[in-house]
Amino acid sequence: MTGRGLLARALTLALTLTLSGCATLDYYRHLASGQYALLAARKPIAKLIAEPSTNEALRKRLQLALDARAFASDLLALPRNGSYTEYADVGRPWVLKNLFAAKEFSLEPVEQCFPIAGCVAYRGYYDEALARDEAERLKAQGYEVFIGDVPAFSTLGWFDDPVLNTMLRWDDDELVGTLFHELAHQRLYLPGDTAFNESFASFVEREGLRRWQAARGLPEAGSLRSIRAEQFVALMLRLRERLQAIYDGDQPDTSKRSAKAAAIAVMRDEYRALRDGDWQGYAGYDDFVNGEINNAKLVPFGLYHALIPGFARLFEQAGGDLPAFYKAAETLAKADPEQRQQTLEATDTPTP
Repeated sequence: MTGRGLLARALTLALTLTLSGCATLDYYRHLASGQYALLAARKPIAKLIAEPSTNEALRKRLQLALDARAFASDLLALPRNGSYTEYADVGRPWVLKNLFAAKEFSLEPVEQCFPIAGCVAYRGYYDEALARDEAERLKAQGYEVFIGDVPAFSTLGWFDDPVLNTMLRWDDDELVGTLFHELAHQRLYLPGDTAFNESFASFVEREGLRRWQAARGLPEAGSLRSIRAEQFVALMLRLRERLQAIYDGDQPDTSKRSAKAAAIAVMRDEYRALRDGDWQGYAGYDDFVNGEINNAKLVPFGLYHALIPGFARLFEQAGGDLPAFYKAAETLAKADPEQRQQTLEATDTPTP
């Protein structure tokens, strides 16, 4: 596609995504510019691998990405297209900044609604300054906010999404798993239900990575890194449960604030005990835990992890067959939202 064609499609996407009343012209312009810059930077991975001038470390990571891309279509029944067959270096350690916002006594995100994506729990920015300006505006209105780095995302088939330099700083398992996760969004996406979409993709990522490791004779995702990550997520989900109980209570706001602070303090004590005990001093999550903890910062844990057990149950009911699981998930996506949520939140769901 020519540069003019890329720009036209980027502008069309940006316009479509920003037709909501809250969108500003500045946001529209920056979205189109950022998407165009990303697409224009793409280079075929096969060509880069063949070039003698390509750094050997980069060559190995790109070959891994191509192998995982083929595995995704051949053995995971994920879309077969041009996504992740190209590479782009965006010149920074993140491709987007996602802004989350929530009320003082709510774990529900402030949603942004768009025609294609539906209502989502965040707003993405290619420009960090714009994200911080919007965060300050929301804070002035009394919202709690959190800005998180985004190393990869899916355009849901609008474009052939590239492998990004932001993804290559991870270890092999995380790189491969992320490719599976983003392709899962192309396989099934339900406009307006971020938790469904992200938990579905996260389950596909886990199951895909398990099969990838088995096929290549690699250790299963029980590495120390994976174990720590799962334990940390469980810690954050427990905090969410405690906070939800506080918010659901009928005590005055002053009492809720005190109880909220106490719950966060308990989480920090539990984290330090885990870090200094089972983790033998590993401090990789210190910055996150020691920084400000608020409802907005806890939103992603509810989106990406809370419904995974429900999808694990659906997978078991499908006999462990991925195409059958996808069909069951598609059927569930068409169900009444309340029924869908109840099905995925059933308490007898297995741990994946």
